[in-house]
Amino acid sequence: MRRVVLPEAGLETIYGAHDANLKHIEALLRVRIRTQGAEVLIEGQPADEERAGRIFDQLKALVDEGYSLANGDVKTAAQLVVDGGDLDLRDYFLKNGPRQATRRRVNPKSVNQRKYLDTIDQFDIVFGIGPAGTGKTYLAMAQAVSYLLAKKVSRIILARPAVEAGEKLGFLPGDIQEKVNPYLRPLYDALYDMMDSERALRLVERGTIEVAPIAFMRGRTLNDAFVILDEAQNTTSEQMKMFLTRMGFGSKAVITGDITQIDLPNPKASGLVEAVKIVGGVEGIGFVYFDERDVVRHKLVQQIVKAYEAHSGATKPHGA
Repeated sequence: MRRVVLPEAGLETIYGAHDANLKHIEALLRVRIRTQGAEVLIEGQPADEERAGRIFDQLKALVDEGYSLANGDVKTAAQLVVDGGDLDLRDYFLKNGPRQATRRRVNPKSVNQRKYLDTIDQFDIVFGIGPAGTGKTYLAMAQAVSYLLAKKVSRIILARPAVEAGEKLGFLPGDIQEKVNPYLRPLYDALYDMMDSERALRLVERGTIEVAPIAFMRGRTLNDAFVILDEAQNTTSEQMKMFLTRMGFGSKAVITGDITQIDLPNPKASGLVEAVKIVGGVEGIGFVYFDERDVVRHKLVQQIVKAYEAHSGATKPHGA
């Protein structure tokens, strides 16, 4: 049996409503957990007891160091310890990062998300590839805002293919802003999550933050900027090459996409798929691949992503 005495201050959050967090850890590690006030008693196989104990030990350390646990942090911590072996949760919850500069606290919720943030810090061009809900765009946006507020860059540019890879916007009513806004809305949503909306609007009006379809990147050199290309799986080969060659001095570029959701008439023509093959071996470019374990939306989304991946594998032609 493993015993851990927890601090009274964080007890309610650690246990969760109706002990929901304890039940989650029990199911995750196949252990039995009983509580006596602030004392947690863990029973199970020795290895499982040890892992469960390590979760509570590290949660206790976080609270002791002044970290205020938020709803969901305990389940995130449990999954991180299960996936990451001997990792230190302080690298996820206390490490200096975008959460300190942005309006909403942003913590990586998986090993790959921590790797993604570290890779963005380390490399000037980073590809984040994986299914919906894995935090590819959200975390990149958090890093961009953090860099801007810390004056590491002077502007943020958010780009996305609009409507389709050919960006044939002419049939839509209104001026160019009205034409592209519906397709850029997710980028605005993430931006407003990071910053007060009035401040974000002022920065957009001044051009410090620019949200535009990728076609607007043509012919420009982007110096001292943090550039995010979202939904990159829907770029053509020409668009991707054009984007990657816009990089100027003092800039960072993050390219995000899901190669299982290509909307191009010919999926094989995806600029993202081609770029991975062409620049995959270029020194100085980072790649982070996400999977269903990194999905941070509703728990059913994780299962849906997994089911689609299984279906895709089952229906793939033999030898493909």
